[in-house]
Amino acid sequence: MGWMIFIVATVGFHIGLYGMFKKAGISPWKAFVPFYNTWEMTQKMELPLHWFLLQFIPIVGQFITIWLCIKFVEHFGRFSIAHHALTVLVPFIYFPYLGFSSNERYAGIPVVKNYKKSSFREWIDAAVFAVVAATIIRTFIFEAYVIPTGSMEKTLLVNDFLFVSKTSYGPRIPNTPLSFPFVHHTLPFGSAQSYLEWIRLPYKRIFPSEIKRNDVVVFNYPVGDTVIAEFQSEINYYDYFRAYESRGGTREMLMAERDDILIRPVDKRENFIKRCVGIPGDTLTLKEGVLFVNNSIAEIPPFSELPYWVRLNGNGFFSDAFIRDELNIDPNDPDQRDLLQYQDSSNLYRITLTPRQVEMVKSFPFVDASSVRPDLNTAGFGNTYPYDTTLFKWSEDNFGPIWVPKKGSTIELNATNRSLYRRIIEVYESNTWEVRDGVVFLNGTPAASYTFKMDYFWMMGDNRHNSQDSRFWGFVPEDHIVGKATLIWFSWQNGPRWDRIFKRIK
Repeated sequence: MGWMIFIVATVGFHIGLYGMFKKAGISPWKAFVPFYNTWEMTQKMELPLHWFLLQFIPIVGQFITIWLCIKFVEHFGRFSIAHHALTVLVPFIYFPYLGFSSNERYAGIPVVKNYKKSSFREWIDAAVFAVVAATIIRTFIFEAYVIPTGSMEKTLLVNDFLFVSKTSYGPRIPNTPLSFPFVHHTLPFGSAQSYLEWIRLPYKRIFPSEIKRNDVVVFNYPVGDTVIAEFQSEINYYDYFRAYESRGGTREMLMAERDDILIRPVDKRENFIKRCVGIPGDTLTLKEGVLFVNNSIAEIPPFSELPYWVRLNGNGFFSDAFIRDELNIDPNDPDQRDLLQYQDSSNLYRITLTPRQVEMVKSFPFVDASSVRPDLNTAGFGNTYPYDTTLFKWSEDNFGPIWVPKKGSTIELNATNRSLYRRIIEVYESNTWEVRDGVVFLNGTPAASYTFKMDYFWMMGDNRHNSQDSRFWGFVPEDHIVGKATLIWFSWQNGPRWDRIFKRIK
């Protein structure tokens, strides 16, 4: 449907331009030649050469072309907001009217020179320009985000405000270009979606570049394609359905029971931020909480944190000043009470620490250094991807090995790896999947192997025990990548955190 609208719009636009050129005294066939048509328009309107050349700037150039069309419409004596809106929104309808209606004529440069805008119109034009410019910047260059959860602590803290560069990996063309400006998927008033799906564009990235291992990346939530509006991303639909199914429910029953289940396109899924620990072609394994990438211990982010058990062997204790200033924990803050727990009967602390803080704690003479060990979750398998307890008895801290798919790579489809890669093949790469008598059928054809169409990535939070990440929902496709987190421009907790302002993200 989207492609049909695009074709009709393109044909209507050029047919209308054909008629407008004819009225303007320009050879009408030139209307059908891309860029040659705008060259003829700039020559006819006697505009400076740079307005034509600016069209060749990626992204910005498209808006320059729209501006040239608006100027051309003004040479037909049409200056109102309504006529300009028609030029921008439905040129495939409005241009044929200007080109072929007997009520419209080309008035030329004199009518433009004699027209004077009202002060109200000047304000309207300025506001429209500001919205367009800000939308271009937000969509293609950089965007501001705020950290809502502690999954990246202490690299990133709750209420850190970030700049996310969308040029680092190449700006992504929106899947749904018809969207209310400055909001993501829901309008600020009510609960209506903020976008229209009349036009759905395929995935395309301008000047793409590689994601590097250990980059901090913003991406669209991979399992956010289906959403329960009541929970959004706090409880993803697939987790909810697994629990529902375990009680004897079916998908049809759930759909009949709830009227708030939404389907979202890729660019309108929730934004998540994690560290990219695995790039295409990597093999990852977690052993006793230690991450291995391609059989080597992965780089440990300096501000990552884990809960540790710490036993005291004397009468000493950690002072309030040390806890507050060195461990960065406020015992009086209800949101931080889980970071520091003390069991008086056994002289045992459970403290969430970074690697540097671990060494500081071990240095105290009243600390039993041999007791300082991570509080791991190595049992309770079945709550991690791919939720196949028959073949994969994995947990948060004992996980893998798992191979990250690379574009163009081919795998054999067998009973061992089907549950690992089925979602990629069926959902992200849009194939029908069916198993008959132990044989996988893709798009109705038996398939013993599969070649991946996209690159995939493995994302994990720096706060490993407080992070919903790839261990729970699997791979992140390249078309879900939004950008790279580059700078903390502001931070707040009961006042500005001055030491974090304008801090680069590592």
